[in-house]
Amino acid sequence: MRRTALVIGAVALTACACSPPSTDGTPTPTGGGTSPSHSNSASAAPEAPKVESPIDLARFKQAPCSALTKPQIGELLGATPDGESREGSAGPACTWVVPSTTRPLISVVFSNTQDSGTAKIYAAKGKSYQLVEPLKAVDGYPLTAYGITDERSVGRCSAALGTSDTETIGIAAEQSEANVGKKDPCDVAREAAIRVLATIRGGN
Repeated sequence: MRRTALVIGAVALTACACSPPSTDGTPTPTGGGTSPSHSNSASAAPEAPKVESPIDLARFKQAPCSALTKPQIGELLGATPDGESREGSAGPACTWVVPSTTRPLISVVFSNTQDSGTAKIYAAKGKSYQLVEPLKAVDGYPLTAYGITDERSVGRCSAALGTSDTETIGIAAEQSEANVGKKDPCDVAREAAIRVLATIRGGN
């Protein structure tokens, strides 16, 4: 199911050393692979940007679908579906998908552990992740596109919004088939990140 695939994409960053996702929606570690520690990630990824003003995400981990308001979802999807929340191994998540379709959709995932923030993504560049590309920061908060493969050509993009040096919010976007090729899906993910940041900062 496309909906599940995008949630998987958004949570894959929680396990840097991973193979393609398992059937239960969680990344499967490769033989002997482990997620890098904070210190190892930092040394392996000196280009990982720092977060100057950390944000407390506790409230939104309790209610992940509150990360985007109905009007914001309408701006992103052209419709206002209810969010579908789930608790995965990576953390609480919410997915919004236009009714009677499998795309477009937006997913937001809050990590349930504190690790090395976006540094873990940079540390996995050329290893677990084929795609690791910094996007324009959102009001000073770093945003990085990443993926086990680069799926932008088929209208999909996952990005990590750094909210502290130890936490990120995973944001995934999948375009409708009619819009594939007309706009970079990572721009759509960034638009979602802009709205998520506005909401979580307003709620702290």
